[in-house]
Amino acid sequence: MDLHSKPFWKKTAFLGVFLALAMICSYIEMLIPFNFGIPGVKLGLTNIVVVLMLYTIGTREAIMVSVLRILLMGILFGNVMSIVYSLAGGILSFLVMAILKKTGQLGCISVSVAGGISHNIGQILAAAVVVNSFSILYYLPVLLIAGVVTGLLIGILAQELIVRLKPVLQKYK
Repeated sequence: MDLHSKPFWKKTAFLGVFLALAMICSYIEMLIPFNFGIPGVKLGLTNIVVVLMLYTIGTREAIMVSVLRILLMGILFGNVMSIVYSLAGGILSFLVMAILKKTGQLGCISVSVAGGISHNIGQILAAAVVVNSFSILYYLPVLLIAGVVTGLLIGILAQELIVRLKPVLQKYK
């Protein structure tokens, strides 16, 4: 989608809708206890919005919405440490997904799985630095499995949304 040719206020409003959707997904995830029996594992509902944007709107817009969502949710409902962990996971995840998408070798579901895995890697590395101990990395295999499962679920949902919403989003070109 070419938002660069749109007036500033239209771009802002359009991206604001995606930011609101991402924040709503994040808030819903906070409210509904997804208990997988593994501490710290979340479904990653917000990644649906990020993957959808990555595939339909653009990389720059998707990273902007992703980072703004992390900062706003951290300020509204979290703390400095939640922002640090979320940024570490979110930025690494986004970079991996953007690079893999750009290669054109993998589909949306595979890219989402890679994003789920790399998000958990980013967060565990941030935790290791914060607690100044790399013994926490023993938890990584569990998080990698969780990243595959949640990335797969989110990828399937995102792929379906991309197929259904692409015609609607084409109107905004």
